[in-house]
Amino acid sequence: MDTRFHYGKFHGVGVAIVTPFNADQTIDFDGFGRIIRHISEGGVRYVVLQGTTGESPTVTKQEKAQLLQYLKENNPKKLPIVFGVGGNVTADVVSGMKNIDFEGVDAILSVCPYYNKPGKRGVIEHFTRVADASPVPVILYNIPFRTGINMSAETICELAQHPNIIGVKEASCVIEQCMEIARDKPDDFLLISGDDVQGVPIISIGGVGVMSVIANAFPAKFCGIIEAALRGDFAFARKELGHFLRIDSLLYEEGNPVGVKNILEILGLISAEVRLPLMRASDDLSERQRAVLQRDGLLELVA
Repeated sequence: MDTRFHYGKFHGVGVAIVTPFNADQTIDFDGFGRIIRHISEGGVRYVVLQGTTGESPTVTKQEKAQLLQYLKENNPKKLPIVFGVGGNVTADVVSGMKNIDFEGVDAILSVCPYYNKPGKRGVIEHFTRVADASPVPVILYNIPFRTGINMSAETICELAQHPNIIGVKEASCVIEQCMEIARDKPDDFLLISGDDVQGVPIISIGGVGVMSVIANAFPAKFCGIIEAALRGDFAFARKELGHFLRIDSLLYEEGNPVGVKNILEILGLISAEVRLPLMRASDDLSERQRAVLQRDGLLELVA
């Protein structure tokens, strides 16, 4: 059955939500609730749980299930949920889905197999098996910087023919590749930017929005930019996006989500704690972030 009918629920800004931790490294569910309310009030369209920004590699299966259940029960705007389900062992990904409670989950985000560096045939077979097994639609996640391989536009568009694969989070940061996907994909296949500052350019060539990191901190401002781009008001979107350029470059210097968690601590929303092998932002990075936030007026957005 073709499940790809109209996925406007994944247009606009989805937040790749962070996983807050206490000082003892346990999950801070109170802080998680504050972030959910913060992004909901800021007007985001959907929540992406347990992606890279959620520190998925160091969150256990039991904790993932707890986070998912908490989100379902503490979702004031009833935002659609995209749940991260991926890995580099195809059989484990497929069998692991049997233990997930998919009630209330609108789609999964599944990363391109990392480390193994499969060829095109292996990538296609991997995602075909994942899509065949998934009880909800699948959004591909192409992030070559982390996985070691780039899913080509040709591969993505071939996978787009599968009735249960509805889109791609494209984080290659290669605009020519995004243009090829936009040109060759089915009309209803979702091209979603995986990079905040490329969101506006990707929308201009046929994208439908962004799975955002910075919207954890500044949801209303960033949603306004992306919604303007979707309306075709690129003059406004380009100008406003300029306010995020300097801070965006400081989000990833010491690893994601180190940078955005430090900003969330500056804003008084959660602790900046992360799990090893990541470490809290250095004093130098934190000071530079504070300076940029003050210079560009971003602290005023949540005052």
